[in-house]
Amino acid sequence: MSQEILTPPSVEKIAKELSIHGHTRTDHYYWLNNREDQKVIDYLKAENNYLEAVLAPEKELREQLFAEMKGRIKETDMGVPYRKNGYYYYSRFEQGKEYPIYCRKKGSLDNPEEIVLDVNILAAGHNYCQVSGLAISPDARLLAYGIDTVSRRKYTLRIKDLSTGELLPDEIKDTDASYTWAADNLTLFYTRKDPETLRSDKVMRHTLGVAEDVMVFYEGDETFNVGVSKTKSGKYIVIDSDSTQTGECRILAADDPNGTFRVFHPRTRDMLYSIDHRDDKFYIITNWKALNFRLMTASLESSSREEWEELIPHRADVLLEELELFNDFMVLNERSNGLNRIRVIHRAGGKDEYLQFTEPAYTVYTGANPEMDSHVLRYGYVSMVTPSSVYDYDMLTGEQQLMRQQEVLGGYNADEYTSERLMVPVTDGTLVPVSLVYRKDFVKDGTQPLLLYAYGSYGHSMDVHFSSTMLTLLNRGFAYAIAHIRGGEDMGRQWYEDGKMFKKKNTFTDFIDCGEYLVRERYTSAKQLYAMGGSAGGLLMGAIINMRPDLWNGVVAQVPFVDVVTTMLDETIPLTTGEFDEWGNPKNKESYDYMLSYSPYDNVEAKGYPNLLVTTGLHDSQVQYWEPAKWVAKLRELKTDNNLLLLHTDMETGHGGASGRFEALKEKAMEYAFLLKISGKEKLG
Repeated sequence: MSQEILTPPSVEKIAKELSIHGHTRTDHYYWLNNREDQKVIDYLKAENNYLEAVLAPEKELREQLFAEMKGRIKETDMGVPYRKNGYYYYSRFEQGKEYPIYCRKKGSLDNPEEIVLDVNILAAGHNYCQVSGLAISPDARLLAYGIDTVSRRKYTLRIKDLSTGELLPDEIKDTDASYTWAADNLTLFYTRKDPETLRSDKVMRHTLGVAEDVMVFYEGDETFNVGVSKTKSGKYIVIDSDSTQTGECRILAADDPNGTFRVFHPRTRDMLYSIDHRDDKFYIITNWKALNFRLMTASLESSSREEWEELIPHRADVLLEELELFNDFMVLNERSNGLNRIRVIHRAGGKDEYLQFTEPAYTVYTGANPEMDSHVLRYGYVSMVTPSSVYDYDMLTGEQQLMRQQEVLGGYNADEYTSERLMVPVTDGTLVPVSLVYRKDFVKDGTQPLLLYAYGSYGHSMDVHFSSTMLTLLNRGFAYAIAHIRGGEDMGRQWYEDGKMFKKKNTFTDFIDCGEYLVRERYTSAKQLYAMGGSAGGLLMGAIINMRPDLWNGVVAQVPFVDVVTTMLDETIPLTTGEFDEWGNPKNKESYDYMLSYSPYDNVEAKGYPNLLVTTGLHDSQVQYWEPAKWVAKLRELKTDNNLLLLHTDMETGHGGASGRFEALKEKAMEYAFLLKISGKEKLG
């Protein structure tokens, strides 16, 4: 191959001075933020061409990996039906098709199938298609759904008459795919987005046959987003208005759609709460005087906080996450010592029990339970070696039934793999959980490759999961590990508080310390340690290669948030204003200085960096494509090593990547081929 093709693209430098707090930064690649500029598009395409040239020797490997991963997927597949309002609802996939088909059967699973929505038909002619927010009217006759064919997370609302199969003429753009029917089967509440910032700021009321929609709520605080939903009882419409730290609910009787929403409890700084309803009470999960949240109740007439009654008290070692109400039972999703728990409380007699699980690392969650008069709890279970499983648990008898387990084609045998959970001591003495999976023939002699993954932001816990695609790496000798670092909520709410704002660097040092521990314990070596993270986890990737470039042989940064200060100073960019409580507001000098001290783009230096694959999407609305593009350009300019530096921009998609189930595997095959190339582990076994 000619040397010209393998020469990295060069990028024009145009100095842009950015000044605040008496401090000036010079950004030579600021100009890349104009996606209408043909020079920008040409640069992104040149980087794509360079990546393809560098990975050309892996062309057959990529095709093999894709075929391997696709070959594990049961192409014709069906989910477990759930019952609601006299119908059984389920989704299924057909051979060779990228998208789900949503279906139902009336009264019995033996009755004829009715196709509610075939996403494959909607996706025809589009490179990207995402359908979200499916909401069926109480009389089961109308379906509201949102469709996005650009990947900017702006959904167009459509309504389908399920009795005729026809689409109604109603078409509403710039929604957030949050749709809720009132009890009259004519009125639909939905949230609308600001078309520029993409903040969900309005709740609208749409009445079938009426031309003008009515705005029932506008959220004027730019740090808040709104959503609309219905209590499980179906009796109340709820508007949630939330920021990172503060929440506020408004309620309206579902049978009074033209009425006025009333504030449940006025927003109070640093107080979060969510509500549900059963019989004569509202049930409230709140962090009011309860860091890890507690459960309280309120009467229907008065929701004044002073009159709330405590039902489940705060516990320092247990995080209360979710509530599922039934007529005769109450189910709590909790988290203790980093693991999920499901707790079932009987209304009669007060029996209180936890479902029991034995694997060292697992994830358990409540599934689709739309009917309150049921005594059967649908829940999901998965681990790093146990494929995704759906159970029905009879809360009266204690008996449970496995309804479905993800079928992995190609002869997967869970007994050939081992999962374990470590508690890693980090610099300040905190113990950070790490979950691992590897084949039983994996030897801990310090020579094997290991891929370490983490996220560590927004209080998003990194629960373990089963990945049939990950078998591709495991079967070539890799171990895979998840570091449950601070910034998530894995070990409780304080875990999140200790990994945000002025404690954000704990996220990065936790990850580095976990990597060093795995090297020290001979799971791997710095020559065979790899890191991966996406979005805010991509920020983590950018930080760790600045702080400890010597610890990693290769890093995959997916849609990485790397230009922290510049982005957080630009309030026209989606997400910025809502995230001041996560990162800080750089208009405040103390926040500016701290954010600048770790922002990956601002801290690129003339030194050696590990092999690096960076991915982005041109239409990404959450992390704009120019952040990874600028970062790669600056790294190309300054780095002193000969390691790989590759940028892949998907010119058709956004933050979530490809929308089809098979198309997404091509992205994964590219990432894995990169890792296998630099680890020398291309061969199976």
